[in-house]
Amino acid sequence: MRADRLLSIVLLLQSRGRQTAHQLAGELEVSARTIYRDMQALGTAGIPVYGDAAGYGLVDGYRTQLTGLTAAEARGLVFAELPGVAADLGLAEAVAAAQLKLAAALPDALRERSARMRQRFHLDTPGWYEDGDSSEHLATLADAVWHQHALAVRYENWTGPAEHRLEPYGLVLKAGKWYLVARAARGVRTFRVSQIRELTVLPEDFTWPEGFDLAAHWHGHITDFRARLVRGEALVRLSPAALELLPHVMGRAVADAAAAGEPQPDGWILARVPIETDSHAEMQFLRLGTQVEVLEPASLRERITATVKELARVYAAAPRPL
Repeated sequence: MRADRLLSIVLLLQSRGRQTAHQLAGELEVSARTIYRDMQALGTAGIPVYGDAAGYGLVDGYRTQLTGLTAAEARGLVFAELPGVAADLGLAEAVAAAQLKLAAALPDALRERSARMRQRFHLDTPGWYEDGDSSEHLATLADAVWHQHALAVRYENWTGPAEHRLEPYGLVLKAGKWYLVARAARGVRTFRVSQIRELTVLPEDFTWPEGFDLAAHWHGHITDFRARLVRGEALVRLSPAALELLPHVMGRAVADAAAAGEPQPDGWILARVPIETDSHAEMQFLRLGTQVEVLEPASLRERITATVKELARVYAAAPRPL
């Protein structure tokens, strides 16, 4: 959108100083001719831009219109369109103040467009059937991450509670769930924030690891996690209705594998699909009801057979009195 590009130009000039048309064009992935037109539009809108042989810049003093942000407000800008996330991290007031200052610095035309964007676009991070995480420790964790304070936590594993000393590197919000990436005794690990039962900020600080990239680490963690999930495969027959449901029930990777299967004379598909474990696959395939038939492995087919027989026994009997 042109309004977004104009605002980006102003911010680039404020943060980097004088820029040539070709530098701006490369940064914004447009032509130099487009930058020339944008500069005329900015001048018409009242933005004090000027150009000379060295490039474009803003007149002295205009930069002060976007200053005045506190450290907390500057930190909160990344969550400007995620009010729920900002509140969880204890940055709601800072974000509101930063938005007000930025809006006041915009020309009327851009301010109206910014308000329209907020009215018409909304990001809802949790899944359809969940409300997302809530934790009393989230704001404290965010502060420890920012100031590089070490932590002592009592964490609820699937095997039971455990004590850890952590150096918190970052927080990640994934599908409405908060995760803490931190160095523990056995290296950098990922902890579910909602499973932290007790937390103490320790008096010592830690040194940020040189070269650590939170986004790259998280991407590697997710890739490894997905690879470890797939431990086997199943040979199944799927109806056309099951193929439509498969992405929602078992995920895109399973759906893609099924779509590459062999068509059968009755219109069904014979395919080999990845599965995690027999118990997990049983729950997933049962959601497809009679629209799927598991042929292999025999252990999975036997599990489903036993479950179906038990269901038939329960529902064949008269309902229990209330």
